[in-house]
Amino acid sequence: MSFAAPVMLWGLLLIPLAVAFYVWSQRRRLRYAVRFTNLNLLANLVPHTPAWRRHVPPVLYLAAMAGLVLALARPSMVVPVPREEATVILAMDTSASMRATDVDPTRLDAAKAAARSFVKQLPKGFRVGIVAFSSQPVTLVTPTTDRAAVEAAISGLSADGGTAMGDALMRVIDLAERVRQEAASASPSPSPGASAAPGASAAPGASPAPSTAPANQPQLAAGILLSDGANSTGIADPLEAADRAAELKIPIYTIALGTPDGEVEVTDRLGRRVVVRVPPDPATLSEIANRTGAAAFDAPTAEQLRAVYDNLQSRIGFVPEEREVTDLFAGAGLVLVAAGAMLAGLWFGRLP
Repeated sequence: MSFAAPVMLWGLLLIPLAVAFYVWSQRRRLRYAVRFTNLNLLANLVPHTPAWRRHVPPVLYLAAMAGLVLALARPSMVVPVPREEATVILAMDTSASMRATDVDPTRLDAAKAAARSFVKQLPKGFRVGIVAFSSQPVTLVTPTTDRAAVEAAISGLSADGGTAMGDALMRVIDLAERVRQEAASASPSPSPGASAAPGASAAPGASPAPSTAPANQPQLAAGILLSDGANSTGIADPLEAADRAAELKIPIYTIALGTPDGEVEVTDRLGRRVVVRVPPDPATLSEIANRTGAAAFDAPTAEQLRAVYDNLQSRIGFVPEEREVTDLFAGAGLVLVAAGAMLAGLWFGRLP
């Protein structure tokens, strides 16, 4: 927390002075009571001493003083502010291992349901892209605000083939970079006298629009990589792709779907149907997230997968921003004063 007028914090010294005065006044009150000539009569007249209750209103007043002094210092703190625009690219594993049933009803069905729910929760200004990957990545939907197209692509996913995790990451990076270039070309030039070329149009299929987000809300291009196994094919190494994403400041959030005991039936090279274990690779996924400054999650059940997407929505949908919170401290001070006065009137029939 920072303060625009820190000199006003010297006013907090009034708090210990007020506490000392209150203690002194209470001791003086007790000494006066002891001088009463008939203590037995006093006990009959006042059978119950308010005890701790008589200290509550003064304590509330002191807390109110502290809140109002802090408000005078004009405090600022970092608070989460909803993003208006961002680009999120979902890279979803569709390898044969996604047919495993250790996640109910299957890994792929659980992933599709959770992804659809996640997309629905995102702000309308967010653009979403879908990359499906098995033996090779396929861009199903370039980043768009068309939720119907995104949900249709997710619903149409099917499982088969190997796991080209590194190639999928490179595809996510390419899409994120393309979005950034489109945003840069659509933004007005900062140079005096510069203007956009009249009649310029976007490339077919793309829908870039000038950013309406405030300057203090940075545009975000992030990837979410969901996989249930280790990299088994493809050209790019996943960790080298993660280093590339880190250089370009593209955070890659990762989800390790499934349990170590997951099994799936596949056809071997001799044409026989065999059952093989298909454990996820949380170590590699965690390293990808760490290298890109994001977070890694494990999702051994469908319920936990939904919780992971809820967590991601709060992480991606908000940006930390420093804002002045003077009104919060002033409001708290007024509430404490009102509470102290109400309790004093309720318990003692008077206002201090």
